[in-house]
Amino acid sequence: MTEQLTADDWISQGIKALSKSGFTALKADPLARAMGVSRGSFYWHFADLGAFHAAVLKRWREIAAEEIIARVEADSDEQLKALLRRTFGARLDLERAVRNWAAFDAAAQAAVRAIDRRRLDYIGALLEKRGLDAATAQARAQILYWTFLGFALSAVPVPAARLQGLLDEIRKMVSG
Repeated sequence: MTEQLTADDWISQGIKALSKSGFTALKADPLARAMGVSRGSFYWHFADLGAFHAAVLKRWREIAAEEIIARVEADSDEQLKALLRRTFGARLDLERAVRNWAAFDAAAQAAVRAIDRRRLDYIGALLEKRGLDAATAQARAQILYWTFLGFALSAVPVPAARLQGLLDEIRKMVSG
């Protein structure tokens, strides 16, 4: 690799490694080997492994919440349907990897708690926009989120046609 690597290049490689091999792959040497460079480049961009891990977790929050929310907000027709399609239709290797990491690391655990809160608040707001009162919207948001987490952590593939039918039923259940 002849061009200068950026911090973003390292973070992107970290996301790939995390998705594929888990949090134990988030080390300078294996990442540098995968990118065909020396680990000196890593330390040029990050003070230490903790700073790199924080950057990877920040990127995960952007990918797993903020980017999805922005796309759903752009879908003015049926936002709940768009959210279900985007979240249940996505590859969830990264979700599983970060949640596994959180079982062993306080910073990852804090990131997971923050994203859980962000997602729950967003789902609740979507349900309120559909006419549910705040308490009902929050209760159904929690149930929907638990459903998503069960789906994400199960890693059991569901055929597309069956998934669409399940998503239609979920939408009916949570939006009343």
